[in-house]
Formats: sequence, structure tokens, C-alpha cells
Amino acid sequence: MKRLFAIDPWKLKMDALNKEEKRLQESLTSIGNGYMGMRGNFEEGYSGDTHEGTYLAGVWYPDKTRVGWWKNGYPEYFGKVINAMNFIAVGILIDGEPLDLAKQTVADFRMELDMRRGVLDRSFIWKNEDAAEVKFTFQRFVSIAQKELCLVRVTAEVLKGSVDLEVHPRLDGNVTNEDANYEEIFWEEAGRTLDAPVSLSAKTIPNPFGVEQFTVTAAMSNRLSGLGQTGSNESGLLVEETFSGIVSAGQKAVLDKHVAVITSRDIPDAEQAFFAKKLADEAAETGYAALLAAHERAWEERWTKADVQILGDDEAQQGIRFNLFQLFSTYYGEDERLNIGPKGFTGEKYGGATYWDTEAFMVPMYLSVAEPRITRQLLRYRHQQLTGAYHNARQQGLKGALYPMVTFTGIECHNEWEITFEEIHRNGAIAYAIYNYTNYTGDESYLVETGIDVLIGISRFWADRVHFSKRKQKYMIHGVTGPNEYENNVNNNYHTNNMATWTLQYTLDALKKVSTEKWAEHNLMEAETAHWKDIIARMYYPYDEELGVFVQHDTFLDKDLRPADSLDPSERPLNQNWSWDKILRSPFIKQADVLQSIFFLNDRYTLEEKRRNFDFYEPMTVHESSLSPSVHAVLAAELGKEEKAVELYSRTARLDLDNYNNDTDDGLHITSMSGAWLAIVQGFAGMRVKEGILHFKPFVPKEWLGYDFKINFRGSLLAVKVNGGEVALTVEAGPARAVCLYDEWVQVEKNAVIKMKV
Repeated sequence: MKRLFAIDPWKLKMDALNKEEKRLQESLTSIGNGYMGMRGNFEEGYSGDTHEGTYLAGVWYPDKTRVGWWKNGYPEYFGKVINAMNFIAVGILIDGEPLDLAKQTVADFRMELDMRRGVLDRSFIWKNEDAAEVKFTFQRFVSIAQKELCLVRVTAEVLKGSVDLEVHPRLDGNVTNEDANYEEIFWEEAGRTLDAPVSLSAKTIPNPFGVEQFTVTAAMSNRLSGLGQTGSNESGLLVEETFSGIVSAGQKAVLDKHVAVITSRDIPDAEQAFFAKKLADEAAETGYAALLAAHERAWEERWTKADVQILGDDEAQQGIRFNLFQLFSTYYGEDERLNIGPKGFTGEKYGGATYWDTEAFMVPMYLSVAEPRITRQLLRYRHQQLTGAYHNARQQGLKGALYPMVTFTGIECHNEWEITFEEIHRNGAIAYAIYNYTNYTGDESYLVETGIDVLIGISRFWADRVHFSKRKQKYMIHGVTGPNEYENNVNNNYHTNNMATWTLQYTLDALKKVSTEKWAEHNLMEAETAHWKDIIARMYYPYDEELGVFVQHDTFLDKDLRPADSLDPSERPLNQNWSWDKILRSPFIKQADVLQSIFFLNDRYTLEEKRRNFDFYEPMTVHESSLSPSVHAVLAAELGKEEKAVELYSRTARLDLDNYNNDTDDGLHITSMSGAWLAIVQGFAGMRVKEGILHFKPFVPKEWLGYDFKINFRGSLLAVKVNGGEVALTVEAGPARAVCLYDEWVQVEKNAVIKMKV
């Protein structure tokens, strides 16, 4: 565990620069607005070990993937998010020497990420041998009130003596990806203007796959008091303005850098410079203070709907707010062309693309903390890519639709065979998200109008992917990887088989609600649905009568089964210390597998079944996937295993803040960040939606005094407070709501409080 920042309910604060953990600091202080974002890099630059990263939503590159052992079905390219233009850069020279904290020692270093306001602040005092002292303050935010804007304010206040100060606000396209092949640069210049506001355009280099190229234009309008403008400079993929002058004790120089960023996803290349310059000019006219105020109001509105308050445990409080802040910084449903990348705007690992994490872990949270349209955008995203899913299945010689493991367009672009083409359980998560949305909102319009297209495609895939065992007279699915990626190419993974038949049944149920035109549109016949019914009736599920558990896959019980606590701590994380061969032969589970099914289809299992399977599998689980702790926390809470539930809540809520898996330096685990919310709301509060009714069974962990949260449910904003030995429910907006609380029905009226003892 590594903890860089002090515990604070609303902030990440540090009072010393830890150069050994610079990359970790950069990850944790990332900011974004759903359209763009960047790591917590220093505006003035840093010559030491650093991961400079700025990322733009939907902008990516199809990198080479061909290898000597090429197999039929491999994707043509590996899609990756690419590091974009550095538009926060502000070079600073003091008496002719560059300001560089990698080389210089400064005093009173402070850094603070204010999650309530969405603002990153940093300050320190620079000194020289002549006893001059300058206090530098940096502040920046990416506006959630106007997505194209990033604002930077740099203040240099001379405390003693005088200095010759130069400030160089820049737009710098000389950037690379850390995972690029052969140090390849993905950008080439597409244009520049030096008349204020200056602008720079860059275009992704051509690719051999016919994938569109992206063009990005940034313009900056700079306002600086205390220094005079002395010109502008340009070089390859860089433009800058220069301000300089002598600043003496008691004087300040203040730069407000107003940056507008436009991409070809929204504006044609030829028009980008005009729009970017116009937005930058308008931002400068509006002024930094007014833009900051609008940004803060927008954050306040989001927190009003979604904040979770924890009483008596500031570590837990900081954890949940950090997760919500980073999620909302990554995605808030404004663009149906976008999804939620595993690293968001914080790094390049995993390619930055769409994974099944969204449907499995993001959708349940967004349904409750935001308006339904935001979740519906995620469903639309998958429907728009249905053609790509059919293509993916054909590549494997199969019918129907196979949604990709990793994608930007719907076409599979991940090249690890054991993951990409064997981890097909993801198809079940896509279907489950449609069910989850429909069950939670009560709105069947998406299901019957467009969701049914997705379900039919997925069902046809499952029906072709199974095979029939004549020996056992059962349908089976061989050669897969389940959610536990520490086992590859196994037969009859319980979760995969289970989600296949669940999807087939859900599709059959949905077909009863659609028009005959839909049947005709898909050329769907009774013979085909009869085959689906036969698969449902005769699917094989590994089960052990003696243990009373669903078996993860056919040969799992033949392993040397032992608990994870038998491992030497020096061996963990396993994926950083063991060979892959050793991992595959071990019994240790990366993340919930059988328990993923129980989490998804909770009502299908008895409490005793849940208990037996949890007690069997959790001790062998090393939780080296960021997705794992939340599933176990929810189930542990339901089973009354309070201590385990709290332990796993802490692991999911503070996974990055405490760097549990020793891998946060390359970016945050964005798509697992809903796990903290799930652990509290579905775990500690026991929230479920059954037949259109909210159910709660709250308890308060012993370490806490209480907690409260809000739920957006079918037009009602419901406040839930659990503290002082009682539960209080209130409808703050919208219609009254019937709720099942501890198996008792209560009617919760608007602005009235219903209380019950915990």
C-alpha cells in the first residue's frame, strides 16, 4: 500500500513533492470533463521520470498487430488511445534558467485536488542564491460547463528581491505514447496560426487499415498582467507566445491561459481553427473567474444528485468521493458515440477503449446517480456497433453477434487470443445491461424498439457457439476464458454457460413483447427459437454435489486447491511475480467468476447457495482485478459477513488512492470505480429492484457512524439516511414512492420522512 495524499473528505492534499512516486501523483490528480482530460502533469514541465498524458475522447489510432505467428481470426490492428497535444504547457524561465522541479529544490510545496469543485491547485516557493524568493501558484480545470475549454492560471508573486521572469504559454504537439511501437509518433502537423489567439492543428498519421484519421486543433487566448508580451515563437508541432519583464518584491505576474480544443469528430478540418480561435477569444472575454464559477455550479449540480456521505470514517469518505469524481470526469452521457475506457483520461494501458466493464459495473451505478438518458446513451453505443459485432462473429466462423472485448468502433481490436476470442461471457454482460436498464427504469421502449436487435444477435451467437455432447446429452461451451482470467481455454465455465442460457431466455421473453414485423425483420422462425429453448433446457452446468457448489469449470476441482492466505506476501500481486504458466496451473482466482453469476442473477439463488459458493471461492480469490472486490463486498454484506464486506469496500474504494495492486502509476482503474458505490448501496444498504419496487435492508458497519445517499428512481429522487440506529427515507423530488424496507411495505411521500430502526 502506498498513500501519497492526506485523508480529507473532499480533497487530495500533499505537502511534499515525492519524486520517486511522481507517476503515481500524476495518475491520482488527473482531471477531465468527458470530452478531454489529462494526468496531473506540471504545466512548466518536468525533466525527471514522468508520464505526460493528455487524452481526447474518441480519438485513437489503429496500431500494428501482425506477428509471425499470425492466426486466422486475429484482428488487423490493436486500437489504442493516443497521447494528444499538450495544451496546458507554460514554460517558465527565471533569470534565464528554466523552472524544473526535477532539478531544483523548492520550499512549501503544496498540491490539492478539490473534488467538490473539480479544480487542481499547486504551489511552492522558489529561491535562488541571491536571496530572491518567488511563490508560484498553478491552478487548472477542464470545464464541465463548456466541454471544449481548459483553463490554466499561473501566478508568480515575488516575495523577496527581484527576478527576470519569462513566461511561455504553449501548444505542443511533440508528444509520444509510452506503448508505441519503435517510438512511433502518431501526429503530424496540419496547420497553425500566429495571429492571436494562436492555434495549432495536428492530424493522426495515415494508417493502412482504412480507419479514419483524426484532426485536433487547439487555440489559446492568453491574458497576462505584470509582464509585457515580447513576441511569439514556432517550431515543429509547437507554437508559443512569450511574456517577460522584471518583477520585484510585492509584485505579481498573473497568466490566464484560455484554451479551446476542437476535434474532427465534431468540426470539419477546414473549420476547426476558426471555431477554436472563436471559443478561446470568447472565453478570454468572459474571464477566468466567471468560467470557473460556471464550472463549479455544474459540479455542484452533479454532487447534489450523487454524493454519498459517510459519517465517522474519513478514509472511506474520501474513497467514495474520489471514485465518483473520476467517473463523472470521464463520462456523463453527453455523447452516445462514447463509452467509458478502463483508464479514462488518466493513462494509455488497455488501449483506452471500451470493455465489458461498462455494462457489468458502470450501468448499475449510473442508473441511480444520474438521469436515465445517460445510461440509455451507453445502450445506444452498443446498438450502433451491432454491425461490428456481427463482423466479429464471422471472423470466428460463427453466426450472430459477438461484441468485442476491446473496441472503439465495434470491431475487435485486441490481440490476446485467450482474452479476445475466448472471454465471450462479455456477450452476456451486454444483454444484462439491457435487462438492468429496463428493470430499473420500467421503460421498455428501448428493449422492444432497438435492444431486441442486440439480443437476437447475441442469442444467435450463443446458439452457434454451443455444441451438443451426445455422451452426456447436454449442450456445452468449450475453449473459453471466464471472468477469472487466470485460467484460459477451459471447458464449461459456469458463468459463461449460465449467461448464455439466461440471454436466450431473456430474448425469448422479450420477443413476446415485440411486433411481428420485428420477427420478419430478423427472419426469425419458430424452429430457431425452439432450438434456443432446447439449449436452455439441456445446458450443462458443472456442479459438485459433495461441496454443494457450482464448479468454475470442468477441471477446476482437480487443482491443488488452497487459500490465497497461504501465499507469501512477497509473491503478490501474482501477475507481477509469477510466470503465466504458474498462474494458469494455480487455483488462485483473479476476480469473481461463479460469484459474478450470483451477483448478476441474485434472485435465482438461495441464501444458502450464495453462502456455500462464497465460502468456497472467496478464500482462493486474490482480487488482482480491480473489478473483483465490489462483487464480493456486495455478496458478503448480503450474507452478513460485515467484516469481510468492509474490508472489500475499502479495497475497491481506495484501490488507487492506496495503490493496492501496485499499478496505479500508469493510470486509474476508472471502470471499477463504481464498485465503492455498489458496495455501499447494494451491499450495506441492500438495495434491489424487484418487480418495479425498491427494496432496502440497510446496516451500518461497526467502523462507521452512518451513511446517506440518493437514488434517482423512476422520476423520484429518494434520499436514504442510515445513522443513529435508524433508517430515514424521504422523497425529495418527484412522485411518492412505495418501498419495501426490511420486508415491510412503506409509502414514502414527498418531503415527508419515514423512519425505521436498523
